[in-house]
Amino acid sequence: MSVLQTFSIRKSFLVPLGVLLTQCVVLFILCLVQGQPVAKTIILGIIILPVAVLFTESFSRRMVVNDEKVTVFKFLRRKVLRFSEITAVETVMVRKRAFLTLCAGDDFLILSNAYAEFPAMVEVLLSRVPPDSVSEETRKLAAAPPAKSTDIVSCWLGVLLLAFILYIQLGGRL
Repeated sequence: MSVLQTFSIRKSFLVPLGVLLTQCVVLFILCLVQGQPVAKTIILGIIILPVAVLFTESFSRRMVVNDEKVTVFKFLRRKVLRFSEITAVETVMVRKRAFLTLCAGDDFLILSNAYAEFPAMVEVLLSRVPPDSVSEETRKLAAAPPAKSTDIVSCWLGVLLLAFILYIQLGGRL
C-alpha cells in the first residue's frame, strides 16, 4: 500500500490573502451602504475579482504524491502524471521564486515554491522520478531550495493599507 503525501500552499500566504479579501468585501459593502460614488464602488469591485480568484485558486491547490503518480488539484481541475512517464524535470529560478517543471510527453506540471514544505516536496518528487530525467539545475535546487517571503510581506502590507482605508472610511480621524 502506498503512502500519500499532501502538499498545499503555505498558510502564511493564505491567511493575509484571506484577510485582504475580507477587508475588500467589507469596504465594498461600506461603499454601497454609505452611498459612495459609483466609480469608486466599481473600481473596488474590479479589485475584488482578482483577489478572490487568487485566494480561491491558492486555497484549493494541493499536490498529492504516492509511489506511482503525482496529482495536482486546482479549483475545479485536476492533473495527474505517472512517475514512470516523466521524461524531464527542469527548474527555472526568477529571483527567489523557483519553478519546478515535470514533463511527460505533451503533459506537464509546473510547481512553485509557494507550496509549504517545498524542500520536502522537491525531495519526495526527485526520489520517485526516473533519475536520468532530472536536470543538473534541479539537483542544485534540491540541494538548496530558495525560501520566498516577499508575497507574504506584500499581502500583509496590503492588509495594513486596507485597514487604514477602512479606518478612514468609518470616520476615523488622524
